[in-house]
Amino acid sequence: MKKILFLFLLLGMVQGIWAQPEARRQAAAQKKAAQQNGDTPTLRAQISFPTALPMDEDVVWRRDIYRELDLNNEANAALYYPVEPKGNQMNLFTTIFRLMMTGKITVFQYRMDGNESFAAADRVDPKSFLDNYHIYYEKQANGRIKLDNSDIPSREVQSYYIKESSFFDQRSATFHTKVLALCPIMTREDDFGDGGTKYPLFWVKYDDLAPYLTRQQVMTSNLNNAVVMSIDDYFARNQYKGKIYKTNNLLGQTLSQYCTTDSAMAKEQKRIEAELVAFEKNIWGNQARKDSLDSIAHAAKDVKGSVRKIRRSTGLRGASANAGKVSRVKSKQAKNRTSFASGSARVTVRRERH
Repeated sequence: MKKILFLFLLLGMVQGIWAQPEARRQAAAQKKAAQQNGDTPTLRAQISFPTALPMDEDVVWRRDIYRELDLNNEANAALYYPVEPKGNQMNLFTTIFRLMMTGKITVFQYRMDGNESFAAADRVDPKSFLDNYHIYYEKQANGRIKLDNSDIPSREVQSYYIKESSFFDQRSATFHTKVLALCPIMTREDDFGDGGTKYPLFWVKYDDLAPYLTRQQVMTSNLNNAVVMSIDDYFARNQYKGKIYKTNNLLGQTLSQYCTTDSAMAKEQKRIEAELVAFEKNIWGNQARKDSLDSIAHAAKDVKGSVRKIRRSTGLRGASANAGKVSRVKSKQAKNRTSFASGSARVTVRRERH
């Protein structure tokens, strides 16, 4: 019996000795992961820096629009500068690039048809991306990739494709425009210097970026440098400006495919913009038309009232005038009778006396 008890005690000690290093290893791994993912927003951070709510799939109305943002435009310059990081300040592409290289976000390849695909088969491998676009990096002994800030091609990313969706939320009865995806566009000069060639790099979901963009501040005014906002607020408030180059339509065509001239494309872009503005403005009816109809109705009512008054006044005067005419006619007839009677009495035959 003592031997059996001794064996159980010995087995328990061995298990305790074996479990202790395993627990230590797990704790060390968790600590290491926490250090590596120091930029990953926690639940508390996400509450402190809330992002826009995702769009429901069962909205009653939506319109998907693709735009091209030119970072040389003053309205979009906040996404381009500074070209190289200065302390905690960095532009949008540097933020996306760093998140991609550290594995915090997943990017997806740009397909030749221009449509985004977020399937697992379309994921972009960071190292393959560096090799494909000839971005210089150093591979360390532990297998990690080292990149200098000057090697990040943020200067060459001078435009973006964005996909936005304008939709009506029936639950809150509000109209919103939300950015769904971003695609950086690299412009590289050719060997002859004749012009730059555009290379759309990859698509990235905006919702994956939003928790990180809430903590990235940008300057939005040339006159007042104290005016700053987060990049997430910049997109949520639709501060950017870009030309429409595509909409989701039944034929899947871009504007350039069915607009043969530049003037036709500009006219089509204005038409689509006007449709979006008109829908947002007239969700609850056309107020200008309602005001005009109300004014017409009030004017018609006033006209009818005035006509009735005129008719009433005209009718009374007509009755009195007719009564006067009748009385005058009757008195005239009576006078004529009297004069006729008196005339007949005067005209008598008088005999002469002989």
